[in-house]
Order: sequence, then C-alpha cells, then structure tokens
Amino acid sequence: MVFDPDGPAPADSGIYGLPHTAEEAGVILIPVPWDATTSYHAGAADGPAAVLRASRQVDLFDVETGRPYAAGIHMLPEEGSIAFLARQARVTARTVIDNIGAGGAGGSEDLADAVAQVNECGDRLNAWLRAETERWLDKKKLVGVVGGDHSAPFAAIAAVAERHRGMGVLHVDAHADLRDAYEGFTWSHASIMHNVATRIPQVGRIVQVGLRDVGEAEDAFARDSDGRVISHHESMLAALRFGGETWADQCARILEPLPHEVWISFDIDGLDPSYCPHTGTPVPGGLSFAQATYLLRALAESGRKIVGFDLSEVAPGPDVDGEPDDWDGNVGARLLYKMIGWAVRGRAKDK
Repeated sequence: MVFDPDGPAPADSGIYGLPHTAEEAGVILIPVPWDATTSYHAGAADGPAAVLRASRQVDLFDVETGRPYAAGIHMLPEEGSIAFLARQARVTARTVIDNIGAGGAGGSEDLADAVAQVNECGDRLNAWLRAETERWLDKKKLVGVVGGDHSAPFAAIAAVAERHRGMGVLHVDAHADLRDAYEGFTWSHASIMHNVATRIPQVGRIVQVGLRDVGEAEDAFARDSDGRVISHHESMLAALRFGGETWADQCARILEPLPHEVWISFDIDGLDPSYCPHTGTPVPGGLSFAQATYLLRALAESGRKIVGFDLSEVAPGPDVDGEPDDWDGNVGARLLYKMIGWAVRGRAKDK
C-alpha cells in the first residue's frame, strides 16, 4: 500500500498516521505514562495516548518546516511495566499528598516510608528511561519524550547531556520546577529543573520562559546559580510588550545565552490554559500557540541544534457522551509536530 501524506490516517496507524517502523524512523518518541507525584489534578499519565489519538488529525505538510514526516517518526508502544509502576507509585504518593499537603513527610514514620517507596519507583523509572534513551541514541536517532508529568524526562535529558556536554535546556513552563524534593518526593514534577541543575553537571545552562507561578526559594535558587539558570517571568515580559517591545526581540534576548546544542523541555502549561484546560496545574496567562511556535522557530533559525525534546503534562479531559475530550491532546500533538519539524530541519542542515 502506497502511503499518501494527504490521505486519512488509518485508525491503527502510528503517530501522525505514519507507517514508519522504529528502525526506519529518524525520530523516536518514548511515551512515559507517569504522573505519580502530581499535586493538583492527575491525568498526565494519559497524555501519551491522547497525543497519539489526536495526532492522526494533523496535516503532515507544515508551511514553516515542510515535511517533518519524511524523516520518519515512530512512537514506541507504552511499556506496560512502567504504566503499572506509575499506578503503584501514584497510590502510594496520594497517602502522602492527601495527609500532609505541601508539608513533606514530617515526623511520621509511615509517611516517610511512603515517600521512600515513591522515590524508589522514580529511581526505577529513571533507570528504564536512561537505558531506553541510550538504546536509540546508539542507533543515531533523534529522541523525544512524551509525558506524563514533568518529572518523566529527567533520565532522557541526562542521557543526551552525557553525549552533548555543555548543552542548554530551553524550559517552557508556567512553573520554575526548581523545588527541592517537593512534598518529600525527590522525583517530583515540581523538581525536574532542580534535579537537572544539581544532578546533571553536563547541562551548561537552563533558560526558563513563561513563568507565572514561582516560589520564593525557587527564585533565590535561580538568582544564586551564577547565571546557570535564567528565568523569564511572563508578567515582566508582558509589561515590556505593552510598552512596545516585540515578541521577536524578546525571543532573541531569551535565546541569546543558550549554547549551540539545546534540549527543549516543554510543559504544556507554559501555554495559556485555554489550550490545555485539563493539565495538572493550570495558571492564568501564558504563551499563545503562535508565540510558542515562533519561539521554536527562532531557536532553530538562530543556528542552534535541537538535540532532543520532551512534551509534558498533557492531560485529556473527561469523556463526553462516551467520546474522549481530545482538545488537550490535539494541541499537544500539533506542538510536538512543530518541535519535531524544527529539530529535523536542523539535523538535515548538519548532514
């Protein structure tokens, strides 16, 4: 059967309706159905499946990036053992979150034991994802992670940073994610960038965009990082835009400190929540879809190389009349395709 990029996607086809096998594809997407420590609304564990479902409605020709699908894109099947581990960790984490909120495990031996169990589950997730990422990097694939909550991509970032020492991370998010072991959980969704900064010395710089909800200790961590973590708060950027500064000028300034090689870590709540109403911790404000995709374009056209990416915190809405609400998945699938498109364009130029 001849593949028609303009034809309808078969129901059982791969991501974006594509026929590529993992060996054929230049881009490998690793789904991580994980939301063990989500502290407000759960659902991100269903994100990879929602993105996959919605992706089959995305037109494959992109006016900006051309034919990203031509590089070959394959999303691996969800790993059943990881989905099981996530459910197990989620149940255990709830006993902590429901009883002590943001106060951590405190002096309770039972809660401290529950925290330790969840942290051990996170260790196991990281070991699996590190090995899986390295397996595909060894085959010269461009690897992306589809979460899951924002703790999910840590091990993939570590694996890529080992091969691209000094790389930067462009972090788009409503939150700084610089909390140290939030609620006692080492691998909390609120701690991903703290863990990157403190546990992955190969990452040279983290540049954060879209921040709207930041703790005082997180702000101090960034300020005390000697420029290794640079945070751009949306309220401050918006004030400058209201005064006449363009988003294009702001993007150039945001990207300027990043090194040549960059990992994109995109929490979908960096967008205005009208695009992601069911994400775990929505915050008013945020980037428009056009602003977000322009930032990706500016990154690629700056000459920097995108060495990997993750999309996190996509969560589908509840079923309506027996049908899944795929708006969040739809936005996620389209944002993911833009990331892939700009990344593969840069790789093509390097050849």
